[in-house]
Amino acid sequence: MSVPTLITFILYILFMIGIGFWSYRRTSTIDDYILGGRSLNGWVTALSAQASDMSGWLLLGLPGYAYVAGLSSMWIAIGLAIGTYLNWQFIAKRLRRYTDVVNSITISDYFENRFKDNSHILRVISALLILIFFLFYTASGLVAGGKLFEGTFGLDYNVALYVGALVIISYTFLGGYLAVSWTDFFQGSLMFLALILVPLVTIFDLGGLNGLWNNLGAINPDLLDATKTVSYKFSEGVLWVTSNTSFDIVAVLSLMAWGLGYFGQPHILVRFMGIRSAKEIKKSRLIATVWVVLALWGALFVGYVGAAFHNAGIEGFENALSDPEQIFIQMVQIIFNPWISGFLLAAILAAVMSTIDSQLLVSSSALAEDFYKAIFRKNASQKELVWVSRGAVILISIIALILAKSGGSVLDLVAYAWAGFGAAFGPAIILSLFWKRTTRNGVLFGMIIGGLTVIAWKNYEAFGLSSLLPNFDFAAWYEIIPGFILSAITIFVVSLFDKEPSQDIVDEFERSKKPLVNE
Repeated sequence: MSVPTLITFILYILFMIGIGFWSYRRTSTIDDYILGGRSLNGWVTALSAQASDMSGWLLLGLPGYAYVAGLSSMWIAIGLAIGTYLNWQFIAKRLRRYTDVVNSITISDYFENRFKDNSHILRVISALLILIFFLFYTASGLVAGGKLFEGTFGLDYNVALYVGALVIISYTFLGGYLAVSWTDFFQGSLMFLALILVPLVTIFDLGGLNGLWNNLGAINPDLLDATKTVSYKFSEGVLWVTSNTSFDIVAVLSLMAWGLGYFGQPHILVRFMGIRSAKEIKKSRLIATVWVVLALWGALFVGYVGAAFHNAGIEGFENALSDPEQIFIQMVQIIFNPWISGFLLAAILAAVMSTIDSQLLVSSSALAEDFYKAIFRKNASQKELVWVSRGAVILISIIALILAKSGGSVLDLVAYAWAGFGAAFGPAIILSLFWKRTTRNGVLFGMIIGGLTVIAWKNYEAFGLSSLLPNFDFAAWYEIIPGFILSAITIFVVSLFDKEPSQDIVDEFERSKKPLVNE
């Protein structure tokens, strides 16, 4: 165990917990705990949104995928960059205004108030979907944290899970949205610096870009072709073997379809709701888009350099990795001074923490605001709701820890949760914001169809889909594609056949298109 690295980690963790205590003194109402009183500026909102978006997969999962797949991995980055921009361009301002018009502080709250749903069914179904998919998303972050402590300090994987979870729960429990957003601001900055610094420094060790491409091509020329598919299965002895030499449009669409997920991610959407003014969004959009583009390409180049190091025979990289998602950790520990490596490895912890805290916050708000207050204790005090939210943070963390104990691929866990949210909420958010004919029943059935499609598609054999269509390759299609399409069609068709929205709903829809008083 490296003492400088350990000291760096301890100082970083103490700083994060310190922010939690600072935020605790500023959090007295449920609105403060869930949305920070809608008080955050454009810089904090932008970096908080993107840091909570990317999670540990940006420094573990994506570099690992680039390490094994080569340039074909870039399609994910392209899809995510486009999705980020479109989400900030079209959803952010409209959602900030609409949630103010209908006085909503959670996504489930927004759906209920948007459609005047006195039955609470929209609130309950959306909150259930949030809890289901966030358990997998949170588990992915805990797995990433486990890999970090396991690879850095040689800790037992289960011990590493508990250490990471304890830190994250501490400041989320204490400070709520303010703590989460401000810690995400610093963590997003640290992640960005690490993903720019590591590729720049290590590329020089290969003699520049020409050396990088030459070494990568020496492993397999198809690693330099974004239209070719290269397979890597360490346990089967398959290392960088071309599996498809023709342009696979389905594979490319599935990778780029990650961008569709942005429109339905509750932990990102809630950042749009919490910004202090819609006029800040233009600045936030520029900051967020630049951050995402550069960070994604940095993550890809970490993977490319790692594979090139293997071919170049650089000490410490002679052997192919049994777990490619460890490439960033290995690279930082071998190439950099222990004090610098501690700083850079803390970026992985930052990535893990910045997403899990946001997921815990949204999940806890679903339990406190959308179940406890809406159904069981309508007259609950603000102090009571804050403490219920804090209790929910602990409960959800325990369940996610149980899921994370089995380990697995960070990228796979994130992909499943990302698809679930994108398909269940993406079409519902878009159509509810921009089509006034959208109805409650349309959104309700659309969310259910979208969520169930993702679950069934991901588990197509268990649901018997492979028996119904034996010649169809379900595994080739990312489940967000059928889920998003079927959800959108369902909302559109059901809304057309449903009773038209009341005049009150139409009037609020028109008001949401106009600037707010503080704009």
